[in-house]
Amino acid sequence: MTDNLRDFGRAGLFWLALANFSMGIDGYVLAGLLPQIASDLEVSSAAAGQLVAVFALTGAFAGPVLSAFTGRWERKATISLALLVFILGNLLVALAPDYSWAIAGRVVSALGGALLNAVVSAYVIARTPVEHRGRALSFVLGGWLAATALGVPLGLVIGQADWRAPMFLVAGVGLIALIGIMIKVPRLTLPALPLRESVRPLGQPRVLAALVIPIGIMCASYLCFTYAAFILEPRIGAGLPIILAMFGYGLISLLGNVVSGRSIDRLSPVRVLAIIIASLIVVAVIGTVGMTLPGAVGIAVAIVWFFGCAFFNGGMGVPLQARLAAMSSGSLTILLALNASAITLGSAFGGMLGGAMLATGFSPEALIPSAGAILVVTGVILFGTTRTRANRATEEFDPADASSDQVAGDRSLGGPASP
Repeated sequence: MTDNLRDFGRAGLFWLALANFSMGIDGYVLAGLLPQIASDLEVSSAAAGQLVAVFALTGAFAGPVLSAFTGRWERKATISLALLVFILGNLLVALAPDYSWAIAGRVVSALGGALLNAVVSAYVIARTPVEHRGRALSFVLGGWLAATALGVPLGLVIGQADWRAPMFLVAGVGLIALIGIMIKVPRLTLPALPLRESVRPLGQPRVLAALVIPIGIMCASYLCFTYAAFILEPRIGAGLPIILAMFGYGLISLLGNVVSGRSIDRLSPVRVLAIIIASLIVVAVIGTVGMTLPGAVGIAVAIVWFFGCAFFNGGMGVPLQARLAAMSSGSLTILLALNASAITLGSAFGGMLGGAMLATGFSPEALIPSAGAILVVTGVILFGTTRTRANRATEEFDPADASSDQVAGDRSLGGPASP
């Protein structure tokens, strides 16, 4: 391993993970503070909810565009600029005198966050030897999941007094990460492709099919997760039990992320994804059957179902990105931005579908088999797009067949990376 890569492994990954930690808090904390926001800004609860929706939709559509526009830029500078925009957007929300300024701040922070999410992952993949990519991605993506387990509960606690306080928390953590990145993360310049060349993979059906997978997994996940309180409360109770369940969900998601990252270094991304989807289907079957059981058995099944979802959903991010890395052919940043967009859209679709089902009279428990059905379709799509030997060969992590992003990263260091 070169000295640059060794230094990057020690400190660079931590600061990139901290940047993801700040984004993770920002992505989830406002949803729990909507009543306070609506009261302070003198808008309806539905209007307050648009602060969450605007962030998600802006990020979903802006990420790929910004990734293409900045493709020729030096990667460290791009990461720093994106994080700075994200920080400024959150400060704008925290200081917003009225609703319109708050919306503007959410748009600005989403623009920075969307680019940051894609560029950070692409940087890690290009900078890390192929055989260590899984663990490196797992560590950096763990920042998001750590925010779910630790940052969001902290943000909700301090946000009870003033909903703006978590926005200052996000900006502060982001600023610390920015300083660390500027000091410790090495520069990286990748050979720039013409725009037409960089978007060429989007014309390949297997790439488009690969982007359907995160939509399916996240749709199934958020179909239930968004309304988990309605599913769990009749069995474990409201208040503190739900808070503890959410805290446990975040911690177990972190564990799933770690296991998945280590598995990627031994198995192909497609195999890991197939295991995750199959396991989630089994968990959905257990939940569907078990939710009909009364008493302590029903409580135990509810917990097993919820934490099973946490473990396997927490592990899906690394193989999704690793799979696209093997298919990128120099378009990695754009593909990762599209992957992030697909995850966001899948989450939105799941929440919308669950809301529509509940509004039309379905019980909360009915969401579980519906999620299972979506996962079955997703699994069929995954199998159908990887059943040929040629397709499987292009989706393996093979040091002899590394992506052009990896090759470019090696060139920028003066030679091939060694473990």
